[in-house]
Amino acid sequence: MDVDIWAWVGETQQQLSEAGNVGLAMALGDLPAQAYEGRFPQLDVMAPAIAQQAEALEQPWLEFYARYWHLLGRIGDRAQGAVAVEDAEQLLAFAQREEVRSCPATPAAVEALALAWANTDGPGYSAERIETLGAVIEQLEPADPAYTGLVTQYVAALVDAGREGEAVTYAESAVERLGAAGRQASWELGAESARALLAAGRAEDALTALQAAAGFQADDPVAKDHRDGVRRALVLATLGRIAEAVDALPDLDVVGEHPRVFVEWARAVGKLAGSAQITNTWQLGRVLRQWIDYFGMMGGYHARVELALIAGDLAVARQGVWQARLLADLAESAAGELRDSTGVAERIAALRAAAGATTEPAAPGPVAERVAYFDAADGYNADPERWVGWLAPLSGQDIEATRRHTTTMGFLGYPSTGADIYWKMLVDTGDIASADSDDIAYLTTLLIEARQDERLEQMAATLPHDAQHLALARLHSARERWPETLDAAEHAVAAGAGVEARRLAAGAAQQLDQNARGAAVLLEVLDELTDEDTWRMIVMATAGEDWETVRKGAAKIGMPIKSTEGPIEEEMGLIRVILPAPDGGQRQVLSIRTGPATARLALPQPRGMDYNAGDLVVFDPQLLEPLPEDPQEQQNFVPPFAAVSILRPGGYTSYFFDGAAPSETDWTEFTEVMAERGWPMWVYSDENYQVTHPTSGEQIPGVFGWVAVPPDVSPVEVDALLDDATERWSHPLAWLDLAREVDVEVERHERIVKEYGL
Repeated sequence: MDVDIWAWVGETQQQLSEAGNVGLAMALGDLPAQAYEGRFPQLDVMAPAIAQQAEALEQPWLEFYARYWHLLGRIGDRAQGAVAVEDAEQLLAFAQREEVRSCPATPAAVEALALAWANTDGPGYSAERIETLGAVIEQLEPADPAYTGLVTQYVAALVDAGREGEAVTYAESAVERLGAAGRQASWELGAESARALLAAGRAEDALTALQAAAGFQADDPVAKDHRDGVRRALVLATLGRIAEAVDALPDLDVVGEHPRVFVEWARAVGKLAGSAQITNTWQLGRVLRQWIDYFGMMGGYHARVELALIAGDLAVARQGVWQARLLADLAESAAGELRDSTGVAERIAALRAAAGATTEPAAPGPVAERVAYFDAADGYNADPERWVGWLAPLSGQDIEATRRHTTTMGFLGYPSTGADIYWKMLVDTGDIASADSDDIAYLTTLLIEARQDERLEQMAATLPHDAQHLALARLHSARERWPETLDAAEHAVAAGAGVEARRLAAGAAQQLDQNARGAAVLLEVLDELTDEDTWRMIVMATAGEDWETVRKGAAKIGMPIKSTEGPIEEEMGLIRVILPAPDGGQRQVLSIRTGPATARLALPQPRGMDYNAGDLVVFDPQLLEPLPEDPQEQQNFVPPFAAVSILRPGGYTSYFFDGAAPSETDWTEFTEVMAERGWPMWVYSDENYQVTHPTSGEQIPGVFGWVAVPPDVSPVEVDALLDDATERWSHPLAWLDLAREVDVEVERHERIVKEYGL
C-alpha cells in the first residue's frame, strides 16, 4: 500500500464520518495495526463489516482494502494455509476486475495468494508460486511499492523449490535494483536472503546477511524482533555457536502467539536441545503437539509434517518412545496431503528406527502397583509423559489405570489414542451402558478433543436416557451449537442428569438470549449451586428483570439488598464497565453499580456509539483484573467488569465541545453548572492537547470532550446553556455540530474552529 493509498484512506474516513458511519471510519485506518499487532478478534469483526459496507456503497477500492488486510491478518502472523487459499484466489480475481485493477495496491493480491500457497505446502506449490509471482514482477519497476514484497515471496519460492543458489543470486540482484531506484530493501527481503544462504550451506554468509538486514525497515514492524531472533538463533545454532543462539532465541511465551515462526523456532530448539541452556521436557513436547494440531486445523500441511518429525526427534532424545512412535504415525498420515513429499518417508523411517533403538525410562515399581505410585506422585514435579509409558501395560484392562493413562494422554495432546483404548474397553465390550458416570465423562471429553463427533454420537446411543443427552449436550456445547445444546441439556435435566446438565442448559440459554429460561433451570436447585452458578443465575435473571430471583441469588451468596421488591436501584460504588468499541476493540466506561449485576454508565460517549451515559447495563460480576495486594492501591482500585447487555437505555444525547482551555476558576464554574443540571460531562483531551492562539499563533492548552443530556432536554436548551456558561471566557468554546443542528451562530463556531485550528 503506497502513499496514494493512505491519502485515499484518509479521504474515505472523512466521507464515512460525514455520512454518519463513525464506527467504520474509526476502524478503517486501524485495520493494518489490527493485522500486525495481532488484534485478530477486532480484525475478524471489522474487516468484513467494512468490506460489506464498501460493497453497499459501491466503493471497490475500499472493499479490496478491507478484504486484503483481513486476509493478511490470517495468512501473515497466523500462517493459515489451505483454509485461506480459496479466499486468496477470490481476492486476486476481485483485484483483476476493471473497476479495481487501477488501484495501486492490487499486486498485493498476488503476494497474498503466494503466501497462502506457501503456508499450505511451500515445496509443493513452489512451481505455481514462481510462475505467478514472476509474471507480475516482470511488469513492475523497483520503484513500485509492491516490488519488494513480491520479490521476497519469489526468493522464498525458489528456496522451497530447492533452488537455493538461484534464490541467493536473485535476492542480491533485487537489493541492487532497489538501491539503484533510491529504495532500501525491506527487513523481510534481507531475512529471506539469509534463509536462502543458510539453505545453500553458507551459514556464515547467512549471519552476515541477517546482520545487514537488521537496519532495514520491516513491512511488519511489530513482528520484526521475534522473527529476527528466531532466524538468528537458527543460523547461530547451525554454526555451533550455542550460547549466542540460546541468547538470540525468543522465549516460548513470546513466540507462542505467532504461528508464522513455530516451525523455525522448533528447528532451532531441535539443534539446541542437547545444550545445558535448553531443557527438552514434556512441556515442550506438549506445546509442539498443540502446534501440530493448529496447522492441522489451518491446513498447514508441510508445517504439520515438519513439526511432527522435529517433535519426534525431541521425544526420542528424552526417551519418550511411545510419543515418538505416535508422531511418526502422524507424520506418515499427514504426508499424504503433501504435493511434494520428497525425503519425508526416509525421515519417518529414521524416526521409527531411533525410537526402536531407544530404551524407555525404568518404571518406579512393579506393574501391579503403578496406579498407587501414580496417585502418590508429586503432581507438580511428576513427568506425565513417562507415566503414559509406565501405565500402558495396564491400560485397557484395569479401569483405574485406564482412567489415568487415557486422560493423561489427552492432556499431552493425544486424545484420539486415549479414546481408542477406552472405546475398546467399554464400548466394544458393551460395558458402556452400565459404566460409571466418570468414565463416560472421560471418554466423552477425549472424543470431543479428538473431534470424533460421529463416534461420540454412536456411543451416546448406547447410554441410558440421562447420560445420553448429557453427552450430546457436552458435544453440542463444545461445538457452540447452542439450540442443540439447550435441547439436549433440558432432556438430560428432565431425566435427572444433575447439576452439570443444568449448567449446560443455562449456558446455552444465555447464548441464545433466553435468560429467563436459563435462570429458571438453575433456580430449581439453588441450594446445590456453587457461587459461580449462582452469579450466572443472577446475571440471567437481571437481564430478564426477574428481580425476585436476583434477590434469592444475592441472599445465597450473602450480598445484602436493601429493597425487598421491584427493580434494584442502589448505589454500590464505582466500577469500570468494559464495552465494545466501534473499531472492534474495547472501551472502559466509569459507571455506578446499582445492583448485583447492574450499573448505570456515568460518562458521556461520542456520537455513533451504541451506548451512552444514563444507560443501565447488565455486567458479568467476574472481576477482569485481580484486586491489588497493596492496601493503598486497593483504596483507589475501581473494579472492571465485562458488559453483558443494555438493560434500559437512558436516552441521553451527546454533544461535542472543543477549544482553548479556560482558567481554573472558569472551568470549575462550568463543571458545577453541568453537575447542577445533572448533565454528565467528560474531558477526553489530556495535558498534551494544544490549540493555536488566533493572533499570536503560539500553542496554548486546549480542551475537548462531550456533554450528555437526558431525553427531555432539547438541543436548543443545550446551546443556550453552553453559550451562557462560556460567554465570559477569554477564549471561546466551539460546539459546531450542535450549532449546525439548531442552526444558531453556525458561522461563529466555524470561525472558532478555523482560527484555533481545532
